Amino acid sequence: MKASALSLLFIAQLAADVDSFGIKSLFTRNTQLRATNDESDKKRVVVIGNGMVGQRFMENLIDLDTDKKCVISTFCEEPRAAYNRVKLTSYFETRNPSALSMTSEFDNEGRTPWYEENNVELLLNDKVVSVDTKSKTVTGASGKIIDYDVAVFATGSYPFVPPIPGKQRPGVFVYRTIEDLEAMLAYVKENNVKSAAVIGGGLLGLEAAKAVADMKVESHIIEFAPILMCRQIDQGGHDALVGKIEEMGLKVHCGARTESFVGENGSTDMEDMSPVSALRFSNEGWDDLDVQMVVVSAGIKPRDELARDTDIAVGERGGIVVDEQLKTSVDGTYAIGEIALYNNFIYGLIAPGYDMAGVCSKIIAQEELGYDLGLEETPAFTGADLSTKLKLLGCDVASFGENQPNPDDADVSNLVWNDPIGGIYRKLIFNKAGTRLRGGILVGDASDYSKLHKVAVQGGELPENPAMLLAPSSARGDVEEEELSEDPNTQVCSCNDVTRGQIADTIKELGVDGATLKEVKTCSKAGTGCGGCEPDVKTILKQELEKLGGSLSNHLCEHFSYSRPELMALVRTDADPTSVDSFEKILHKHGHGDGCEICKPAVGSILASLNNGIILDDGRDALQDTNDRSLANMQRGGSYSVVPRVPGGEITPEQLVQMGKTAKKYNLYSKITGAQRIDFFGASKYQLPDIWEELGSVGLESGHAYGKALRTVKSCVGSTWCRYGVQDSVGFAIRVENRYKGVRSPHKMKSAVSGCVRECAEAQGKDFGMIATENGYNLYVGGNGGVNPVHAQLLATDIDEDTVIKYLDRYIMYYILTADRLERTAPWQAKLPSGKNGGGPIEHLKEVIIEDSLGICDELDRRMQYLVDTYHDEWAEVVKDPARRAKFKQFVNTDEVQTREEMIEFIDQRGQVRPTNWLPDGQPQTNWKPDTTDVFSRSEKSWVSVGKTSDFAPNVGSAILYGDSQLAVFNNAQRGEWYCTQNMCPHKQAFVLSQGIIGGTADGIAKVACPLHKKQFDLADGKGLDSDLSLITFAVKIEGDEVMVELPSTEEVDAILGTKGLRVQSSCSELDISGTELEKEILNGVRNTTVTVI
Repeated sequence: MKASALSLLFIAQLAADVDSFGIKSLFTRNTQLRATNDESDKKRVVVIGNGMVGQRFMENLIDLDTDKKCVISTFCEEPRAAYNRVKLTSYFETRNPSALSMTSEFDNEGRTPWYEENNVELLLNDKVVSVDTKSKTVTGASGKIIDYDVAVFATGSYPFVPPIPGKQRPGVFVYRTIEDLEAMLAYVKENNVKSAAVIGGGLLGLEAAKAVADMKVESHIIEFAPILMCRQIDQGGHDALVGKIEEMGLKVHCGARTESFVGENGSTDMEDMSPVSALRFSNEGWDDLDVQMVVVSAGIKPRDELARDTDIAVGERGGIVVDEQLKTSVDGTYAIGEIALYNNFIYGLIAPGYDMAGVCSKIIAQEELGYDLGLEETPAFTGADLSTKLKLLGCDVASFGENQPNPDDADVSNLVWNDPIGGIYRKLIFNKAGTRLRGGILVGDASDYSKLHKVAVQGGELPENPAMLLAPSSARGDVEEEELSEDPNTQVCSCNDVTRGQIADTIKELGVDGATLKEVKTCSKAGTGCGGCEPDVKTILKQELEKLGGSLSNHLCEHFSYSRPELMALVRTDADPTSVDSFEKILHKHGHGDGCEICKPAVGSILASLNNGIILDDGRDALQDTNDRSLANMQRGGSYSVVPRVPGGEITPEQLVQMGKTAKKYNLYSKITGAQRIDFFGASKYQLPDIWEELGSVGLESGHAYGKALRTVKSCVGSTWCRYGVQDSVGFAIRVENRYKGVRSPHKMKSAVSGCVRECAEAQGKDFGMIATENGYNLYVGGNGGVNPVHAQLLATDIDEDTVIKYLDRYIMYYILTADRLERTAPWQAKLPSGKNGGGPIEHLKEVIIEDSLGICDELDRRMQYLVDTYHDEWAEVVKDPARRAKFKQFVNTDEVQTREEMIEFIDQRGQVRPTNWLPDGQPQTNWKPDTTDVFSRSEKSWVSVGKTSDFAPNVGSAILYGDSQLAVFNNAQRGEWYCTQNMCPHKQAFVLSQGIIGGTADGIAKVACPLHKKQFDLADGKGLDSDLSLITFAVKIEGDEVMVELPSTEEVDAILGTKGLRVQSSCSELDISGTELEKEILNGVRNTTVTVI
């Protein structure tokens, strides 16, 4: 669109909706602040800096100032109020600054309601330029001058940039603010950055390296010292950490002497502005490192320039000198956080900063405001414990106590655990006698940090053999999480110095009904810093609620006040099975509301596990999650994968030939998997029935790769071919897979059969696995690979095939009936009670499955046999039935199709094709947004018939084609309502919304969840319910049996929602409508609008 047209539209919108630009709220805010300024009898506290520590100080002081004796003003030089810098790298997950806010959601001006609610004057985008301690005034860059009674410096620090020639170049950044991240992202995009260097290998440097990696840029960590994090870890810890980092594809260069940042023109001076293109080192033999961006994170310097222009004492190497009460050398002025120099030391962590904020607020409340706080001792900051536990680049890193004693300290005895294969390094430092733990370093596994920290810092008791503390929990085989101390003085949150007792008190104040995890975190501040203690907070919440007679909710969702096992029990034991044989009946009997994307698939799974009906029949397709509804896994861009079952890995030449023909015909990307079968990728949904008809012609069945069901039973060749084999592992694997294929369960299941103890099929890493012996098989259960690998446990030894099957029938059905939603066998098994005589959950399983201690084996046997007897190949059922095949039609209103290539570009990769890469969130072709108002508000619309009511299945979405645009029509039969939206999910511009599950929120909003990433949208107005994304919506009405949608012309809709314009591709171009009829229509609409410019 031409600039002139855009300008006219902008002016028209401004006149039409003044408040949308925040003008009305500005008038309101100024009125409130004038009232504040009239309160001359109150003391004015000015906080210089609105970072995390400054914000915490204000919150503390407001809590103490019960009689409202002071008013607070705070200067914030950034464009938004306080946010959590500790979690800065998580910004890439949402690109939403509000996710980092210290108070609540930011408005369009970067403010939150907290400031007005607490009568705090927030001066955004206003950097303090001078402080006059004689006249007691603070002056901002805006020219605003504020008198103060008390001034608190909370200016923090700025990144230290070494005087390296070339630091002035474009492409050289620091890592400190959201704006820094946005500037980097823009530079990466505009300059096609492929490789970047991060200067600094400390805490901040590694965080910056993660930020660079999150931008999909090759990341090089450049560290001057011989090891990373030299203040926290030693050489052994460095080696383990580097191993983890390099596994992620990052490069580490320690001992690096950076000489200059080289420009594209080869210059290396301090004036040239050629963009950076390389790092040059003074290390002998080191080549230049080609990079297109540099991020400097080499430490911090306190921002003390304001104090240097006053008579406030400043340290020789920076920082405002403070005493134990955080007072400076000038009366009425204080300093906290990274600006404060206490005992000649700057504390760069958030926890000491919060300690300072707490002390300073109490001192000001007592001495400046005149409160009697009833304290026995004067509050004092006397230093801080610098112990820390972090997760850097996915790796646990912790240090505590005296982690690096002086080299000449003779009272030292070290114990070291070094596991280079597992990437775990632990060093515990004791006194010479071994009677006291002085400190330690933990890399790779810091799960017992809290216990070790307490022993070291608080002088806890050591075991008789202190070496018992050394091994990581992963090596000890511990299943349970570290036990939390019951001591109310135990620190749980080091960032905010919150103890267990304070969390418990918060829970009691909130009560059983009000104590949710979110409320406990908000009220106690625990878990709101780095977030590392959140699991402990959740555990304490569970324990304290039980003491109060309540419990931490394990409800399935807001529509069912039961867990999955509880709901399963209600359904399977109902005296009238016909009263609970559908979602609607179960919801009516045991729940409320409309259901949602959580409970619908869970109930669908329960019905499949008990009744085993075809999941697409009788409205059950409306319950199925992303993949089950299409009987295929949805892949990037909305295409699907096709995975035939290959029992035991055995396949015939005829089947291989047909697979090849089908893959070639539909141009499918083909890959042999680690599960001994072949996957095909890139099928359109409308092609799936035809593909499966061809595969079924040679006896290939659904592999259920899309379902929470048995995936595969892997096997070695066993005794039929292998010289070591002692049993026919292939034959038994085929028998096992054919018995349990299609059985729906709480989560996916995998199995394997090894033909001898050499274990080539890796049976002990599966949900259930069999290893052949001379006398039969050893049966293992409860293992899994994945993110948290678990070794399976031995259930029975030397049993024959029939006995294996009997025990597996019972094990699998016991799991199906009692596991939680989306719970794998390993965690389910770990939560089971111990056997009667001890021995843990595996002994309990032996008692239930082998000895029938609960008297339920008959039911388990019967239910499993029913599932086996009623097995059906889901794709064969679809292929032979025209009504089921019709569910895979792309558009209900036309036989026309849009191919996968029309929606996302497919690119060549090693002789095959695949969809082009999605870009990170926030970059072009992601997080698509229409105008904030109805983009078609001035368009002439008409009612268009898009099909018969019978064309649209109940309680699901269906796609229609309108011109070149895909729209989604939702028949919410449960409510008797119809909706129409764009079919493209704005998150990744994938045309998939009609495949999403529809449901309702607790407060009655009808919603749809995108099938790709579960983004949720209000079906009525299109607003995002969990993000700032939104949909364009259209009115729907029913006339007789016609479904009518109110739509603008196809030209107008296509200009905004046309598939051609929204196709995801390797490089995107602007849509130019200059000279088109659409431009004329928009301009005519503007010309007919009266605009008043004030």
